[in-house]
Amino acid sequence: MSAMRKAVLAMGLLLLAGRAPAQPAPAASASVPAATPAIAGWDAFVERLRQLGPKMLDRLPPELRSDPQVQQEVGRLMLESLSVGSLAAISGDPDRPVFLPALNQTINVSQPNADTVYKRATITPGGTYRLRGRIGNIRMARVGQMSVNPAKPGSEVHGYLDLKTLPRDKSGRFDVVLSPARPAGWRGSWYQLDPQASTLVVRFVASDWEHERDPTLAIERLDAPATRPRVPAAVLEQRLRRLPDAVDATALMFIDHVSKLFAEGYVNRLKVFDVSQIGGQLTGQFYYEGGYDLADDEALVVEAKVPAKCLYYSMILTNPIYETTDWVNNQSSLNDSQLHVDPDGVLRVVISARDPGVANWLDTAGYAKGVVQGRWTECSAQPVPSARKVKLSELATVLPAATPRVTSAERERILRDRRAAFQQRTLW
Repeated sequence: MSAMRKAVLAMGLLLLAGRAPAQPAPAASASVPAATPAIAGWDAFVERLRQLGPKMLDRLPPELRSDPQVQQEVGRLMLESLSVGSLAAISGDPDRPVFLPALNQTINVSQPNADTVYKRATITPGGTYRLRGRIGNIRMARVGQMSVNPAKPGSEVHGYLDLKTLPRDKSGRFDVVLSPARPAGWRGSWYQLDPQASTLVVRFVASDWEHERDPTLAIERLDAPATRPRVPAAVLEQRLRRLPDAVDATALMFIDHVSKLFAEGYVNRLKVFDVSQIGGQLTGQFYYEGGYDLADDEALVVEAKVPAKCLYYSMILTNPIYETTDWVNNQSSLNDSQLHVDPDGVLRVVISARDPGVANWLDTAGYAKGVVQGRWTECSAQPVPSARKVKLSELATVLPAATPRVTSAERERILRDRRAAFQQRTLW
């Protein structure tokens, strides 16, 4: 056998055995390769993120700060805050805007209302924009215009456009221009923008999740070319460098809100929630809230006389760091379409960890402490409900005899239908 054939045979045997023949070491490079360049702004962004966790924990009382469960939930809140800021940094182009998710069941910051789809678009102050879409049959469809005033906390609201007031064709389509002054030659619907407005915020509120249909909505800037050129590196870097400020503001805004309510003594009782210092609130909406602190065998019974006229009302729960308690997989929110009002016109809601077997139950979902928050929107009265803590075993003596009851099998069906109906809304 020749030397060549022996070498080929040896290599074949090595390959069949799953072993690769040894390779000669590469020759030393004649020159050292250049270091990989850094992405301008990225390291500063990462360093700011590293500092955020301690800032958030420092705002909590010691018993929460040292709780491993709460620590991880603070980590989740950091991710949620980063998500909303990142979406705007990636796609927040005021010349080619798009309505991006702002708050929802995943971006669960600043206690979003369970019935509201929140979206926002960045715009250029003084620009001319066009909104088109179908109105649907939703309870409320509002577009607010806002700006940031460095001298004031939160956002300054310059008004809300009610999409349901716009003219529309037989298919339910609307078409409206938004600008500081009506464009020359435009004879269609027009809504005046404040020259300082830099953000449009959408609030789509549905009570009957199964049957109400959210609007569709498109936005474009008319006084800019339709196409978008490659985004300059300087603009991308600027967005990256500004992102930490936005993330910090979102993550820190309300993390200690529940602790402050408890410190003020609003435990198992309610008060008016003053949102005037926050900005962004919906016109005509009145809020109330208070902390709850319940043992496993206790319940908080909340009662209020329902106003004679009301466009919308609801009640939600939050956890100790002011995330809205998971309302998709738990009955931790109820609205005017889902709530039962007793024959005497009084709304009675039971808040507890264990299912009390009544229709108007809000599930604390594992949080012994949190917040009860409600809202009356465009109502003829704005009552602050009463609240009293009772033993679950005492509920039969506290609630009317005719209180609607729910079996465990019925609750299972309600929860599954509730989740399916919510997921079919236009959430993203």
